Amino acid sequence: MLISLLLGCQLHAQNFLADWFGGPSRKELHSENDRLRESLDSLQILVDSLEQSYSQVESELFALIEGNSPEADSVVVEYTPEMTDSLLHLWYKNSFQGDFEIVNEYDMDSVHFTSDVSDAEIEKRLADMNSFISLPYNDVVKNYIILYSEKMRTQMGRIMGLSQHYFPVFEEVFDRYGLPLELKYMAIIESMLNPVARSRAGASGMWQFMYSTARSYGLEINSYVDERLDVEKSVDAAARYLRDAYKIFGDWTLAISSYNCGAGNVSKAIRRAGGARDFWSIYPFLPRETRGYVPAFVGAMYAMTYWREYGIVPQDVGMPAKVDTFEIRRNLHFDQISAVVGVPKEDLENLNPQYLHDIIPGSSHSYILKLPYTWTGAFVEVNRDSLYAFKADSLMSSRIQKEVADAIKNNGRIAYKVRSGDYLGKIALRYGVTVSQIKSWNNLRSSNIRVGQTLYIYARKTPAAEPASSGTAAVKTTVNPSDPSTYTTYKVKSGDALYNIAKLYPGVTADEIKAANGMKSNKIMPGQVLKIPKKQP
Repeated sequence: MLISLLLGCQLHAQNFLADWFGGPSRKELHSENDRLRESLDSLQILVDSLEQSYSQVESELFALIEGNSPEADSVVVEYTPEMTDSLLHLWYKNSFQGDFEIVNEYDMDSVHFTSDVSDAEIEKRLADMNSFISLPYNDVVKNYIILYSEKMRTQMGRIMGLSQHYFPVFEEVFDRYGLPLELKYMAIIESMLNPVARSRAGASGMWQFMYSTARSYGLEINSYVDERLDVEKSVDAAARYLRDAYKIFGDWTLAISSYNCGAGNVSKAIRRAGGARDFWSIYPFLPRETRGYVPAFVGAMYAMTYWREYGIVPQDVGMPAKVDTFEIRRNLHFDQISAVVGVPKEDLENLNPQYLHDIIPGSSHSYILKLPYTWTGAFVEVNRDSLYAFKADSLMSSRIQKEVADAIKNNGRIAYKVRSGDYLGKIALRYGVTVSQIKSWNNLRSSNIRVGQTLYIYARKTPAAEPASSGTAAVKTTVNPSDPSTYTTYKVKSGDALYNIAKLYPGVTADEIKAANGMKSNKIMPGQVLKIPKKQP
C-alpha cells in the first residue's frame, strides 16, 4: 500500500511538472508507471516464494525433531554426537520463543479465570504440598494457579523437562545454605529456566540479576565473562541474596518479593501498611509487577506438583543427561576446542554462556569448562599443547591476550563506548547505577554525551567467595573511628534502608556499614549519622 501511495504521488508530481514545464506526455508517464508496478509485483512474488520455501523447510525440520512428520514413524534415525549437538542448538535457540507471550497475554489484575477444579480441592492440594513456605489461597492466587496449570500446559511441559537438568543443581545450593528447597521455583518466574534470558531493564541470566546487585554478590562481570549466565554461580548468589533478605524481613514471602523489587521497596510498603510484616497486608503498597510475584510463585509450584492432574506432559528437551567439567588455566578459544576435539561450537556456547566472546580467560585464574559426557573422552585424550597452540596467532593474538588481562585486572571498571541512541539514563539503567554517578566518575558537567565517547563505569568490588556468617563479627572493615580519612558519613533520611544506602557507595555492603557502626540489627532511624567505610582504590 505504501509503495502504491508513493507511486501515485510521484505520478501526480510528474504530471504537474509536465504540464507546467513541458516534458513526457501523460500517456508516457502512465506507461512508465505501469512498467514500474509490474517490476515491483514480480519482486514481491519472488520474495513470497522464498519465504514460503524457507517456512516449509523449517516446518519439516522441526516436525522431524519433534517426531511429528509422516516419515518419523517409518524412519529410525541414529544420531551421532555431532548431530545431537546440532539439534540441541536448534532447540536451544528456538524453544524459549513465545514462552513469555502467554504470561503477558493477560492483565492479571483484572482477569478472572474459571476452572473445573473446585476451590476446596485446590486448597486441599496446597495444604497437602506441605511447603515450608506459606502458600496462601485467594482469588489472586487462584488466577495464577489456573494460568500455569491450565493456560500454559505446553510451556510447563517444557519447564518440567528443563527442571530435570537444573533443579538438582538448585536444590544442592539451597540445601548448602539451609534454605527452603521450594525457592527453586522462583527461577520459573524469573526466566522460564532460560540461562541466557535478558530483560529490557538489563537483568541477565536464569536468576535475572541486575549488574550492581550481581557484582555486590560476587559475580564476575567484565568484557569477557558474565557469571550471571553461569547456572551454578548465579543460583549461589541468589541463595545468598535470599538468605540476607530473610534476615531482614523474617518472612519468606517478603524475602521473595524483595528479590523482585528490592528490599527498599518492601520496607517502604511495610511502612505504608502501618508496620505490618505479611505479604497480603503490604500487597496494595508494592509495585504493580511485584504484587503478582508471590501468587505466580505459588501458581508455578502448584503446577509443577500436580502436573499429572492437568495433563501436562514433560518434554524431552534434549539437554545432556550428564555434563563433565574441566578446569582451564590458560586462555582458550571455543574455536580451538571445536577444531581439535570436535565438540560443536554451538554446544560449547550453550553449556558455557558466561564466556561472552567464546574465550575462556584462564590466564588470570582458573575457569570451568562444561562439556557433554559424550565428548569427555576426546577432550581428555587430546594433547593440551596442540590444543592451546591451534591457530593461536589468530584466535589468541597478543592484542586479545592483553584485552583479556586488562578486563580481569580492571574488574571493577567498565569502559563503555557511547552508541547512537544512547543517553545517560539509558546507560545508567543498563549497568544498575545512577546518572549522577556516571557524571561524577567521568567529570561531566552536563548530561550531554556524543557517539564514540568513552565513559568509565565503576562496579562494586568482588567480596570474598565464602558467605559471611550471621552477625557482623565476620565482616572486616577499614574504618578507624579516630581517623576520619577512613570513612565518610551519611545522615539517615526517612524511608532509608541499609541496603539502599549501601548501593550509594560502590563496593560497600550493608554488613560492612553495620560493622563500621557497631550495629547488631538493620534498624536505623531518621537523623542517625552512619560511618561509611572508604574503599581503597
